[in-house]
Amino acid sequence: MPPDTENGEYGFSHRPVLLKEVLEGLNIKKNGAYVDCTVGGAGHSQDILELSSPGGRLIGLDQDGEAIAAAYRRLAQFGDRVTLVQSNFVNMPGVLDRLGIQQVDGILFDLGVSSYQIDNPERGFSYQRNAPLDMRMNRDTGITAGELVNSMSEEYLSRIIGKYGEERFAGRIALFIVREREKAPIVTTGQLVDVIKAAIPARYRREGPHPAKRTFQALRIAVNDELEIISGALRGAVDRLKPGGRACVITFHSLEDRIVKETFREMSQKCMCPRDFPQCVCGKKPLVRLVKSGGITPLAAELEENPRARSARLRIAEKCV
Repeated sequence: MPPDTENGEYGFSHRPVLLKEVLEGLNIKKNGAYVDCTVGGAGHSQDILELSSPGGRLIGLDQDGEAIAAAYRRLAQFGDRVTLVQSNFVNMPGVLDRLGIQQVDGILFDLGVSSYQIDNPERGFSYQRNAPLDMRMNRDTGITAGELVNSMSEEYLSRIIGKYGEERFAGRIALFIVREREKAPIVTTGQLVDVIKAAIPARYRREGPHPAKRTFQALRIAVNDELEIISGALRGAVDRLKPGGRACVITFHSLEDRIVKETFREMSQKCMCPRDFPQCVCGKKPLVRLVKSGGITPLAAELEENPRARSARLRIAEKCV
């Protein structure tokens, strides 16, 4: 994408993933109220506001201050119909409480790292650009990937690289990291990539994705505590939906998608009494109805225009009346 002179050399992408599908999934209403829990560059938010005109309202959250600044610029035309808050989406119910909003018509989660964060070398998310080893989505707080790599035990590193990165050589990579940091701290993405390449046997480096992809994913997830908060955030979101309101969630890898799928499935379950019971005694009723079982993936035309969308999957749940 071309440089964004208002936001440094690398601007927030204005190419929202699965845009048409998200807008249909949210079932936008005129004058409705919506939450974009991961507002990013506001690509989805802009269309939500346009479709909910003239009086629709949008509350946008993002833990990245640079994303909030970019969204302010893009959504300025909508005036007081927009409220933007720098906060993690897990805090969404509290944000709505402070704004005096009890329930909304739709909530969107676009999980994972943004194109801007990947493309901006200063953020340290990319294994293809040499930069400080940061990876924090909120650069105002938390431990960096560099601090994690240089301070955590070999056992811990092996566990998170294996669990969050699904990396078969997690143990070797952790061992090589510990050995290397004994010589000197690992402070850049380039240094870490070199360590990972040394740890993975040559014949496995010549096939499949970049050898550092899975480890970088794992570190990013650990630094930002991404997976641990998803299920609770989704339950909190459904609680704040109006009956018939919808939650749309875009995921980009199997670990996220599995959590979303299982959480929505649990909330959609009806009576759990044994089949031979004459009547229900558990009293369980479904909280949501699943829309499009199996989720929605991008069409070929979108993938041709935006290859980064290839792993995206949209799941939709509608709150039961």
